[in-house]
Amino acid sequence: MAETQENAMSRVKTALTKLIPRRWRRGTGVVPVVRLSGVIGAVTPLRPGMTLAGVARTLERAFAVAGAKAVALVVNSPGGSPVQSRQIYLRIRQLSREKKIPVLVFVEDVAASGGYMIACAGDEIFCDPSSILGSIGVVGGGFGFTELIRKIGVERRLYTAGEHKATLDPFLPENPDDVARLKAIQREIHATFIELVKASRGGRLKAADELLFTGEYWAGERSVALGLADAIGDLRSTLRARFGDKVSTPLIAPSTGLLSGLLGRKAGAGTLISQGGMAGMPDELISAFETRAIWARFGF
Repeated sequence: MAETQENAMSRVKTALTKLIPRRWRRGTGVVPVVRLSGVIGAVTPLRPGMTLAGVARTLERAFAVAGAKAVALVVNSPGGSPVQSRQIYLRIRQLSREKKIPVLVFVEDVAASGGYMIACAGDEIFCDPSSILGSIGVVGGGFGFTELIRKIGVERRLYTAGEHKATLDPFLPENPDDVARLKAIQREIHATFIELVKASRGGRLKAADELLFTGEYWAGERSVALGLADAIGDLRSTLRARFGDKVSTPLIAPSTGLLSGLLGRKAGAGTLISQGGMAGMPDELISAFETRAIWARFGF
């Protein structure tokens, strides 16, 4: 009878254990996962880009998970705003230091330009052999319409207060002084980017500055050889090898409640409607083309 009761108690205990979320079970390692995907900083009514404001709460929730052994970031971004990229990087590093939790970054298709800047927030960076990493540089561009408006008989009328207020106006001939000023700003931003990569990767970088910081990018194996990444590896296999087969990897997703919908993603749709229905479509189409062009630079 005693053995029967013991078996019954064991079955009850097993059943109750299954009701407890895996990450709360004793002896189970927990590594929360956050996805950071898309163009950084590009925002239109229906196409929000990745910004610190958009990911801060998700990052904070991930680092607040009780008993977390590490935080895993899955990065898939061709870059974008250098300001938003650096702010996201800084927030990740701040949270890692405050909580004393290491950060493991897993690159999917691409972590280039600002995407690679965010990846540098990881204590370790893993990638697929076909991932694209690098593009440590600064780019800017536009179009010139001076010949077009001359041919169709359009006269450009522009009034400014401030000598350089119309810098790089696409409807005026290109001014070499304006280009020189723009390039000087780009060099400053590039220097900040280089400093961040060197501070993050340190002695793991295995090539000269003249190669690493030209804006060039590489596939996974070459990126590891250059020290831009630490190893080839996928999230599941790497975390199981490091924390055991029973490691729990809960995905920490952005909030989807009513209030967040009204103030966040769904607010974009409302904005488009409030602008007059289809009136916002040209901006949205332009945004779609720009986003596609940014991804296409890296073959995606």
